[in-house]
Amino acid sequence: MRIHVKMDHRLLFSTIFLGILCFCHTQQEGSDCIKANAQSCGECIQVAEKCGWCTDPKFLKQGESKSTRCDELEALVKKGCDKAMIENPRGNKTIDLDKPVTNRKKDVAEKLTPDQITQIQPQKLTLNLRSGEPQPFRLKFKRAEDYPIDLYYLMDLSFSMRDDLENVKNLGTDLMREMQKITSDFRIGFGSFVEKTVMPYISTTPAKLINPCSSSENCTSPFSYKNVLKLTSDGGQFNSLVSKQQISGNLDSPEGGFDAIMQVAVCGEAIGWRNVTRLLVFSTDAGFHFAGDGKLGGIVLPNDGKCHLENNMYTMSHYYDYPSIAHLVQKLSDNNIQTIFAVTQDFQPVYQELKNLIPKSAVGTLSSNSSNVIQLIIDSYNSLSSEVILENSKLPEGMSISYKANCKNGVVGTGENDRKCSNISIGDEVFFDITIESKKCPADRKPQTIKIKPLGFNEEVEIVVNFICECECSKTGEAASEICHNGNGTFECGACRCNEGRIGRMCECSTTEVRTDDLDANCRKDNGTDICSNYGDCVCGTCECKKRENPEERYSGKFCECDNFNCDRSGNKLCGGHGRCDCRVCICDANYTGSACDCSLDTSTCLAANKQICNGRGTCDCGACKCTDPKFQGPTCEICPTCPGVCAENKDCVQCQAFKSGEKKDKCEKECSDLTIIKVKDRDSLPQPGTLKYPFTHCKERDANDCWFYYTYGIQNDSQKEVYVVKTLECPAGPDIIPIVAGVVAGIVLIGLALLLIWKLLMIIHDRREFAKFEKEKMNAKWDTGENPIYKSAVTTVVNPKYEGK
Repeated sequence: MRIHVKMDHRLLFSTIFLGILCFCHTQQEGSDCIKANAQSCGECIQVAEKCGWCTDPKFLKQGESKSTRCDELEALVKKGCDKAMIENPRGNKTIDLDKPVTNRKKDVAEKLTPDQITQIQPQKLTLNLRSGEPQPFRLKFKRAEDYPIDLYYLMDLSFSMRDDLENVKNLGTDLMREMQKITSDFRIGFGSFVEKTVMPYISTTPAKLINPCSSSENCTSPFSYKNVLKLTSDGGQFNSLVSKQQISGNLDSPEGGFDAIMQVAVCGEAIGWRNVTRLLVFSTDAGFHFAGDGKLGGIVLPNDGKCHLENNMYTMSHYYDYPSIAHLVQKLSDNNIQTIFAVTQDFQPVYQELKNLIPKSAVGTLSSNSSNVIQLIIDSYNSLSSEVILENSKLPEGMSISYKANCKNGVVGTGENDRKCSNISIGDEVFFDITIESKKCPADRKPQTIKIKPLGFNEEVEIVVNFICECECSKTGEAASEICHNGNGTFECGACRCNEGRIGRMCECSTTEVRTDDLDANCRKDNGTDICSNYGDCVCGTCECKKRENPEERYSGKFCECDNFNCDRSGNKLCGGHGRCDCRVCICDANYTGSACDCSLDTSTCLAANKQICNGRGTCDCGACKCTDPKFQGPTCEICPTCPGVCAENKDCVQCQAFKSGEKKDKCEKECSDLTIIKVKDRDSLPQPGTLKYPFTHCKERDANDCWFYYTYGIQNDSQKEVYVVKTLECPAGPDIIPIVAGVVAGIVLIGLALLLIWKLLMIIHDRREFAKFEKEKMNAKWDTGENPIYKSAVTTVVNPKYEGK
């Protein structure tokens, strides 16, 4: 017993040890650091964050390439490289400008300029990035109180907006008064738009160019966009200039508002935008034209996104097409403009879809005469200013950035909201955890600058990114070192960095002889890690295979991957003695096949009684039949245990063996010896599907006494017939006379009673009908109550006329 336990422990230990070795080998085989075939320390550290470079000059063994120096840190230590000699630079970050966010109060006498207000911190960082190593940092944002606001009111002056203009004429002072509750530094401007001044958008007849409305209406000439009032803090001036504006008109329903928005966004000097919160209120009761619609008027040049204002009028509406939505989004974002669409109820769904495409925009429902415009602007501003969304400038190729918002009350942004916080009140602080990662060094290896800013705000964070593309040890390399094959390279970081035109571990090969820089790559099969399959040496990119003690045994192939002694064996013979070994594959002689040439192609052993191979129901494989029809079995596929008729064929043998009866009762042992009978209690005990490993058939047969017996017939091991039989017969029982007679008599009596009842019922119905008929005739009879003239009484009275009663 002790011996067995000891042997089990040894077996377990061996299994674990082999598993660890296999795991380590798998890890090495799958290491991205090794597969990269890095030829220098700089190339190695760019592969992945986990890769290090061993600078020990004595690290490499005979036959190993320079790329072996590049591996995971633990693997290098296990290979014998001292930790102190592993080059593994790490990235880091430095905060260059970190002004604290401003705690500004509206009622403080000292006022700060917009440039003195800080809402995001820090303002400038420097990141040193190594390929594959992410660098995280945190940004803080705080809404400052009393932040200056510039608001530009852009209004549709087509004819349908005539009643709205009356309400907007007093907008300046009213809005100024309400906005002063939010900020003490507020400016307002005004602009208007109609449509492109070409057909089919407006009528170009001379009369309509002067007055596009009906003769009873006093309208101004059509125009595309007009900057009426530059941003000002004088609400009275706003009212004065707006009150002088007149309605114009056009032909189609959509308006040229996109042309106007583009000019408001890009003409910063003409509009008077400051570096503060910029709001654009777009008021209309119609839809909009966008890029491509200009073709209707023969305008095909794409909008150039530049300012074309002369005397505050847009002069190129007839020359440039409408801008696209994407173009508008870019320009609005570049100029930190937040848009408020004040539109009527009918066009609310259209502009709601447009809002989803333009970040930091809002949609408000404008009443039919714009009477609610002030409240709409204030509500929309509160909605926009309470939301912080970060965006970044274009990233260099191979660089990625991720965000994680940490908002109020512990709310964490996820998915599409990972860079957004909502419901931010004045004075609230929110944080954004940002991670920047580079997958590779840029081609020029120069520093790159990334800018991150909250949408709609003028502040931004500048991030200078430096790339770690070389190791520190490369700065102390020995140029033209004798170690590198007579000065053909620089000895740095423990290895040779070859001069142009030289390659190899020690720069011993010329590129004129070998085309690739990685010589060992030519000696690795399928980009593996084994050089010359570990059965040869790589000499300038060519494998020289090792020799064997037995001269008959030899390695061959481009990568020494072949040999003539490692093929399959049969009968302890190479290729079964019926072939030759070529690159670890047996080439068989005639009439033999198989991986070890142990399969004969002779088909004589597969012939059935009908002289067909495998009875025509199988294939002859290595001299034995493999039946293709699952119903057939046997050495030549001639036995079918489930075919129709097997029950009747075996009935007599089953009957004689199980019940000692039947036609073969006297010759049972002679003709039925191939049956193995197994008796079971009842039919439920017979084999069911899945209980036997061979096919079988359920049978039901009747003997001479009309008794039924049940059995299951199958063939085991292609020859032995196995039969499960229910040990009791099911014989029919004789009829019971008394119940039959009693039933017949009872039936006759019941039928008679039923007939009598029916007859009686019919008679009663008939009598009642006759009586009713009699009563009816009796009621209909009429009798005369007068005296019958032919009636003679039986008594005659005689009167004496002379008798006077005396």
